[in-house]
Amino acid sequence: MNDTTQRSAVPALTALMLAAGLSGCKLEVLDSKGAIGVAESSLIATATYAMLLVVIPVILLTLFVAWRYRASNTKATYAPKWAHSTAIEVVVWAIPALIILYLGILTWKTTHALDPYKPLNSQVKPINVEVVALDWKWLFIYPDLGVASVNQLAFPVGTPVNFRITSDSVMNSFFIPQLGSQIYAMAGMQTRLHLQADHAGDYAGISANYSGAGFSDMKFRALALSPADFDAWLNKVKTAPETLSMDVYAGVARPSEKVAVRYFSTVDPRLFNNIVAKYNDGRFDVNGNYCVTKG
Repeated sequence: MNDTTQRSAVPALTALMLAAGLSGCKLEVLDSKGAIGVAESSLIATATYAMLLVVIPVILLTLFVAWRYRASNTKATYAPKWAHSTAIEVVVWAIPALIILYLGILTWKTTHALDPYKPLNSQVKPINVEVVALDWKWLFIYPDLGVASVNQLAFPVGTPVNFRITSDSVMNSFFIPQLGSQIYAMAGMQTRLHLQADHAGDYAGISANYSGAGFSDMKFRALALSPADFDAWLNKVKTAPETLSMDVYAGVARPSEKVAVRYFSTVDPRLFNNIVAKYNDGRFDVNGNYCVTKG
């Protein structure tokens, strides 16, 4: 194989490798299983289709111009001094401007409607979960049920889940792709998120923000269960031998990787607020609101 052949083979081989890699991707964010995720997927699809109204014609016109004005086509008009066309200017600027205006209005309305701090409308009583991002694992506290778990989140299907989220380490991002809306977890503050699964299933949960050596394994499973299965899960957790006091939590919070699921049958009710407060120097309240002190 000569040098020219080798050079021409490199791009083809690279493209083949990229295609093979992409073929194994799981686009979970587009396989939504909850109302929030469905709305976000719809926004992504609509925005993509709107942009294709410009992209596809530009590609086709580029190919047409290259073919129409090729050197061998002596019938093509030769106009070396041509410099302006009002019709072309109107099309080139007006259509993209209208699409950008449409996308701006659509995105503004959708992002406000899907505000992660906005509770979901439902006749079903929501379940409350406090989330703590640790190195490199997730702690889930159920304040109303008095239990906790590590790297496993369970909730009844069709039930709104109200999350309060913080970090006892560096900033992370809490994300269940098939349910939607990632949101940051920050030390000394709390963020909120409201999600609901409309289909029973076992969904992947991840940290979407790099947080150090164990980041790649900072994953959890989100279990959307039937009411009966959730009750069975809760009973299993309540019979676990471990309890989560402040002293036990200190061990749980130590950096560790590839952590197995752990259950705690009881949990200190002050734990979440204590975690938030340990980084708080008085500038923020427990809800993450900035406090102004008058002198």
